[in-house]
Amino acid sequence: MIKLIAPEEMIHMRTVGRMMANLLNACCDRVRPGVTTGEIDTFARAYLTTLGDGTACSGCLGYNGYPGVLCISVNEEVIHGIPGARVLQRGDIVSLDVCGSYHGYYGDNTRTVVVGGAKAATTEVRRLLRVTRQSLETAVKAIRPGVHLSDISYLVEKTVAEGGCTVVREYTGHGVGRHLHEDPPVPNYGKPGKGPILHEGMTLAIEPMVNLGKAAVRVLSDGWTVVSRDGLPTAHFEYTVAVLKDGAEILTPWYEVDPWSADWMKS
Repeated sequence: MIKLIAPEEMIHMRTVGRMMANLLNACCDRVRPGVTTGEIDTFARAYLTTLGDGTACSGCLGYNGYPGVLCISVNEEVIHGIPGARVLQRGDIVSLDVCGSYHGYYGDNTRTVVVGGAKAATTEVRRLLRVTRQSLETAVKAIRPGVHLSDISYLVEKTVAEGGCTVVREYTGHGVGRHLHEDPPVPNYGKPGKGPILHEGMTLAIEPMVNLGKAAVRVLSDGWTVVSRDGLPTAHFEYTVAVLKDGAEILTPWYEVDPWSADWMKS
């Protein structure tokens, strides 16, 4: 069942969305050579206590037993990478998935950044990041009441395919509001004109997960970490958005502070 957020509730979604975007920005600023993924997770745990009245909670920690405050996935890791002793190296790409709740509402967002900055990445990796980010932006611009959800899914896949990359099909975006994962699922592929019609008040996590190589993935023995089967790099970008009468509002506006993409979005 698809749940709608009433206009008077949208302020809560904006509040938690901005909190999670600020946390994501702060975590991205911790990404540098020599830092471990566990150190970034520890930083996120402490940062959460500074948000609002101090009652913001991680949406990852304890979810089905997940041990981290956020998911940190490196290079060929698509999603659900567990923070730990891994030391980041110059040229690595790191996806940070930050989600959390505040006063009963959830926000969810993700960015992929390059350790050492865009110039540390190969041309192919910069293309992967550019294509993934563009697929997200293209999809969000098309959101408005009356369009089919699959129209959005189709645009993600079309943008990715035109960029010479592939979408991961086993994992999707989702509704998000009073719970972290709600209906409807939001695939990153499909034919247009299918599925639910978007209505004002829907709040969705739009999150392209894109591989540089083939689309196939597998889950590691830890039961969480999803990697590209061919071992090639993968990227992940995500906004929480609200469907409003005139289009989409990005509730997790991490793009407002985004020094990371200045180079590779144009390269």
